[in-house]
Amino acid sequence: MSYELKSAGALSGEPCRYGQSRLLVRGPERTLDAPYVAILGGTEVYGRFVEFPFVDSLQTQLGVDCINLGSVNAGLDSFVQDKTLIAIAQEADLCVLQMLSAQNISNPYYRVHPRRNDRFLQAQPALKTLYPEVDFTEFHFNKHLLCTLQEVCAQRFAQVRDQLQRSWVERMSDLIAKVGEHVVLLWLRYELDGGTGFRNEPVLVDQSMVDALRTKVRAVLEFHTASAAAARDIAGMTFGQLELPTARHMIGPKEHLRIAEALAGKLAPMVSRP
Repeated sequence: MSYELKSAGALSGEPCRYGQSRLLVRGPERTLDAPYVAILGGTEVYGRFVEFPFVDSLQTQLGVDCINLGSVNAGLDSFVQDKTLIAIAQEADLCVLQMLSAQNISNPYYRVHPRRNDRFLQAQPALKTLYPEVDFTEFHFNKHLLCTLQEVCAQRFAQVRDQLQRSWVERMSDLIAKVGEHVVLLWLRYELDGGTGFRNEPVLVDQSMVDALRTKVRAVLEFHTASAAAARDIAGMTFGQLELPTARHMIGPKEHLRIAEALAGKLAPMVSRP
């Protein structure tokens, strides 16, 4: 195995911010000269531990600027409230929006961090009533919270799951409405290896939720990929000595290239060229 034990900061494309946005996205910062494609998403779009994320390869294949607005651990809430990034997406020739996990949004049961949406902030009264035996001060991450709730009582967890899924559809619809009719949804699906409470990414997103959004967008592009561990795609990733367990759950460089190739054929007829 030839993966590089370096700091992730050694990657090209240091994080940057656009305008008044408080969200760190994949750099370097780009000029926003039309036409361009804006790609909003989380860790997969950002390309964590990967030198050349699929956004870079997609730009080469499309022959039009692709602006990487991916942010590590970002969720829907990160983008819905970010006026700067929404404005960039509005002005794009095409906006590709990754469908992110349903666990990482504020909802009637709990609140998440406004930018690091994977972080659990506070249980709402409804959740405390539903799970009176749970001490919510023990949780810092949404996935840990939900895994515990499911273990404590699967029947009550079903209520939480259903609410999360309804909130996800509402939040996605809101974001799509803000950006405009030129949105293409990207459904990057992959399984995680053992030891995780939820085996599929994006977490708690299913076909019925995607179908509820189809009439609101230009297209839904579904792509089955694999984690670096499952695809044996860790070679060429760049990460620190203690980051291997995390890197195994990310998408590796070969899979990023496959994603770019698949997307290029679908998006080419939809974009204008300089």
